[in-house]
Amino acid sequence: MCKFAVEHINLMIITMARPIKETPILYGEDARRFEERMREHRHISAEEKARIQANYEALKATANF
Repeated sequence: MCKFAVEHINLMIITMARPIKETPILYGEDARRFEERMREHRHISAEEKARIQANYEALKATANF
């Protein structure tokens, strides 16, 4: 393997292997606002749903699992 490839792979490993930080716990007014927003139903248009579906189908067609 060439030197560039080895350095690139090492850089990928270094940047990808970061610890996951703890999720902060919300209290008081922040917690109330968060829960309120999670209960809201967001309505999207038929055009937006079609765009999302088309993007999904395009990604699914290119995926090789």
